[in-house]
This record gives sequence, structure tokens and C-alpha cells, in this order.
Amino acid sequence: MNRMIAAQYHQTLIATGVKKTYIPKYLYIVFWNVYTRFFLTFYKNTLRLSITLLFFFATISSVFPKGTNSPLLKAETLFKSKQYQKAKSLIVKMYEEDSTQIDYPIFLGKIYAHVFNKDSSIYWLDKAEKLIDKETLPSQLFQYYLWKGYAYEVNKNYDKALNNYFFSKKYINHIKKPYYLSFLYQRVLLLYSENQYKENVENWIYIYTKIKDSLADDRFTNSYHNALGKHYHYNQKALSALEQFNESIEYSKKLNDSSLLNNSYFHKGIIFAEYLKIQDSARYYYNLGLKICNCKKNKLFQATYKYNIARTYYYENDLELAKKWLLATLKDTISSRKLHIRNNVSKDLYSIYKQQNQKDSSFYYLELHKLYGDSLSVLEREKATTELQAKYDVSEKEKLNLILQNQIDKKQHEQRLLWIGSISLLMIGVGIGVLIYKNTKRKQRIAEQEKEIEIQKTEKLLKDQELAAIDAMIEGQEKERQRLANDLHDNLGSTLATVKLHFDHLKNNHNNPKIENIEELYGKTNDLLDEAYQKVRTIAHEKNSGVMANQGLLTAIKNLAKKVSSSDQIQVEVQDYGLDERLDNSLEISIFRMIQELITNCIKHAEANEIHVSLTNHESLLNIIIEDNGKGFDPKTIVDKDGMGLKTIEKRVEHLEGTFEIDSTPNQGTNIIINIPI
Repeated sequence: MNRMIAAQYHQTLIATGVKKTYIPKYLYIVFWNVYTRFFLTFYKNTLRLSITLLFFFATISSVFPKGTNSPLLKAETLFKSKQYQKAKSLIVKMYEEDSTQIDYPIFLGKIYAHVFNKDSSIYWLDKAEKLIDKETLPSQLFQYYLWKGYAYEVNKNYDKALNNYFFSKKYINHIKKPYYLSFLYQRVLLLYSENQYKENVENWIYIYTKIKDSLADDRFTNSYHNALGKHYHYNQKALSALEQFNESIEYSKKLNDSSLLNNSYFHKGIIFAEYLKIQDSARYYYNLGLKICNCKKNKLFQATYKYNIARTYYYENDLELAKKWLLATLKDTISSRKLHIRNNVSKDLYSIYKQQNQKDSSFYYLELHKLYGDSLSVLEREKATTELQAKYDVSEKEKLNLILQNQIDKKQHEQRLLWIGSISLLMIGVGIGVLIYKNTKRKQRIAEQEKEIEIQKTEKLLKDQELAAIDAMIEGQEKERQRLANDLHDNLGSTLATVKLHFDHLKNNHNNPKIENIEELYGKTNDLLDEAYQKVRTIAHEKNSGVMANQGLLTAIKNLAKKVSSSDQIQVEVQDYGLDERLDNSLEISIFRMIQELITNCIKHAEANEIHVSLTNHESLLNIIIEDNGKGFDPKTIVDKDGMGLKTIEKRVEHLEGTFEIDSTPNQGTNIIINIPI
């Protein structure tokens, strides 16, 4: 976005006279980026905004050369004041200094189409076409297609004219000046009106009207009514034409637009004179137009109006007044080269004098008419010769340009071949590099997949071991329950049953004097209770709880280490100190699962190949140390320990009222120390 704005700013400066060689385009982009970012940072503060803008324009003014005029604006001013030669010379000079600016050939194409050689207008606009690129602004494209269309129109190539007009219409949203929009819609309307495209007129008038209503611009509206009046005039719809010209006259007076006011008066005069045959009304509007021309001191229009006034008297057969106005017209054209007017005037004077039977005067104006006719023929031939010479000059220039272009194309072709060769070699090198890279990545992927398979195998082995341990534990628990049930039933049950019988006997006979051995019965009952107590203690001491039924925690851990080490990928060593007695069943299960989870972490995350498991019994405390030679890690950087199961293990240790400690350094392995009260 910044590049586009900077480019537009650059083109604006070119249009106002700053040469491209003074300030490269990239400098505008740099300035624009710096100042827009500064603006966006401080836009909330009005004072800072003012300082920012002041600083921006001060910097720009210090870089731009002072005293640069606006050649395009100056040329436009000269063009509007009909100083065509000066305007053309100025822009030709600018184009010779900098032939990369598209605005210069566009302007030359426009001025040649209006005033000078019409074929040359196409030549200059073709020059402009070669400068069109992706940085060409939409407003410049509009101008190019607009004047290309007009150039084809004045060269009577109406199909190409319409095509270019329609191309320019695509960019009208980027045009702020109603004048150019008005010119475009006028030209298309009049082309439709005067040529073989009349079936499209009504649709175009509809579009033209919608544009007029949407713009709500008085000057555009004035031009709209004037153009519509001409359309109806050319199609002999006199009343509709008069209605439109009346609207144009009102707007022209409001806007002080003497040019369109004069044009409307002129057309109304012709309509009244030629179509409605109301000559006094025609003279009224001709005189209004003549007053404007007198103020402007435009001799050509003055002569044209006087000639038309003379024709109105001629139509009314008022030969004296007609002759008076014709002589005045002839006088106004003596100092000008408008031979066609003098030719028509001399012809009409010859006709009047002939009707008045003034033979000498009629003969004089007849000869004058012939002389002007011959002069016009000579001028036409000179004009044709000049145009032919111009075509030849253009052709010679094009031939020279073609030779130069061929040389440039040849050099560019050689450079292109060099570039293609270099790029081809580069692409081959890149291709080989890509293949090597892909092959390396494929090997890495295969190695990673193989490693993942090994990890999965190890995980499966650990899971199987865990399931086997759980199954063994469940089986051991079931056997233990069965043994306890048998012992309670066979031993303790019968003893307690005998005790119950003794108590029942004592209860029923403790006051019976006939029973002599009561003391002896009390002694036997007491002995039976002692026996039951001893049997309960024996059962308690002979309990057989543990992860692996009769084997216990230590054996289960050693079996786990043996199975993990069987993969030849990792070696697990187990050392125990003072672990001669069995622990509580639930405690053994918890410890076994923690050690199993930590060994799994060493395999999956640490990428270790050696693991040492140490279990030490300190009477009231079981110390567990698990050490690996893996890649290690920084415990401070581990925010979420759930990913490696450490959080779960830590919670288990806390539940057992123990302590959990990690000692690890990157690339130096990991030690995990667990202390559990027993």
C-alpha cells in the first residue's frame, strides 16, 4: 500500500515539474514509510501531528529542487488559451529531456489530435503505450485511452475510437475532474449520433443521464445538456434540441461559461434558420453569440455569425441587408486565412448582384469566388502533401527506431540467453540440492520411524510387564484370601466354636451348685482364647502380600529390568540394600508403578541406554534412586511436567507423605531421588 501511495506522490511531483533524475522513486518510499509510521504512532495528539506534518514537508522541500515550474500545467494553460505551438514546443522539450514520463507523449497525442497533424497524434500515443507498466496510475491510463480514442475519431477510424473510449471508461472512478468525464461521454454520444451506431444512442443517453444525476455537478450538467442538444440537432429533432440548449444556456449563464453559451446560441440560430424557418429568431440568437465574440475579439467567430445573419436575410429575400452583412463578413476575413468563408461570401455576393442585374459586380465576385476556390484547392493539396510528408517523417523515425530497437532486442536477447543459462544452472544445482535434502530427510525419517518402533516395542513390553504384574498380584490376592478363609474356617473357626460352647455352658450353669468343675472349665476356656489369639497372630505374620504374589516388590522390579534389557537397546541394573522384609501390598504396588513410569520416561524422553535403579531400606524410610545417562534437561524450564508423567509421580509420592527430587543437567543425564516412609 505504501509503495502505491509513494508512486502516486512521485507521479504528482513529475506532473508539477520535478524531474525524475532529481529524486529517485525509492527515496519517496523511504520518506513515506518513515513519516507514516511516525504519524501512526502519534496520531492521537494534535500538536504532535502538526509537528510531524511540518517536519515531513520541511524535509521534502529541502530535498526537492526549488524554482521548478509545472510544465504540464503550463502547457495545459497554453492549450486552453489556444497557444498550441508554445504548448507543443514546451512538452517536446520536456520529452527530449526525459522520455520515460508517460504524461508527455499523452499530452502531445492530445494536442496533435486537436490542432496539428492527426496522424502524428497516433504516433505519440503509441509512444505512450510503450511506457505503460504496472506502476502506471489509473488516471494516466484514463488519459491515454481517452486521447487515443479522440485521435482515432479525428482520423475517422470510429470503431477503434469507440473501443478506446470504452477502455478509458474503466478508469473513470479515478478521475476527479468532471471536464474529462464530460468530454468522454460527449464524444461517444456524438459518435453514436453522427455515424452507423444510432441503435446504441438511447442506451448511452440513459447511462450519460445516470452519471449526470450521480455527480450533481453544474459544469457536467451544462455539458450534458449541450451535447444532448447537438445530438437532437444532428438528428433533426428541432424542438428537443431547443429544449436542451435552453437548459445549457441557463447553466452557462449561472456558471459564466461563455464558450458553451456561445455554442448554444449558435446551434439555436441554425435550428431556427434551417429547420424551423423562423429567421428573425435565428438572427436574435446569432446576434447574442456575436456580442460574446465581439467581447472575446474572435474574428473567425465574428465572421461566421455575420455570414449566418446575412443568410437569414437572404432566405427572406432581403437582398440589401444580406449584401450589407456579407460585405461586413468579407471585411472581417481579409486579414485571416479563412478562405472557405470568403469563398462562400463571394459566391453569395455573386448570386445577389446577378439577381440585381449588376453585371460588373456579379462578374467581379464570380472571379473572386473562382480565385478563392483555386486557392482552397491549392491549400488542400498543400495540406495533403504536408500530411503525407508528416507520415513519411513519422515512418522514417519509426524505421530508425525499429533499427535501434532491433539492436536493443538483440542485446537483450543475448542477455536473456545468459540469464536463462545461469538460471538453468542454478535450478539444476537447486534441484540436486533439493534431491540431496529430500534423501537426507527420508533417511532421517526412516531412522526416526525405526526409533519410534523400538520405543513402541519397549512401551508394549513395559505394558505387558505391568499387566503381568497386575495379574500376578490379583492371583496372589485371590490365593491369599482363599488361604485366609481356609485357616479361619479350619483352625480359628473350630477353636472359637469350642469357646462359644464353653461360654454357653458357663452361662447356663454358673449358679448350679451341682457343677463341681467350674473352675476347671474357666481355665479351659481361657486356654482356648489364648490359642485363638496365637492363631490370629500366626495368620497375620504369615500373610503373603506383594506385587508378584510370593516373590514381592524386589523380584518384580528385577523381572521388569530383565525384560527391558532383553531388547539390547538399553541396560537396566537393580541394586537393593536391606530390603529383606516385604512391604504393605498397596505400598509395593505404588512403588512398582512409579519405578515403571520413570524407566519408561528414560526410554522415551531421555534416550538413555543405561539405567540404574537403587532401593535402600533405612528402617523407617525407603530411598529410591533412578539414574540414567540420557540427554538430561533443565528442571527450571519444565513448566508443564505432565508431558513426561513427572507430575503424576510427584503427586503419588506426596500422597505417600514422601519427598521427590530431580537432579538433571542438559547432556549429563538425570537423577531422580524418592524417599518414602515405611
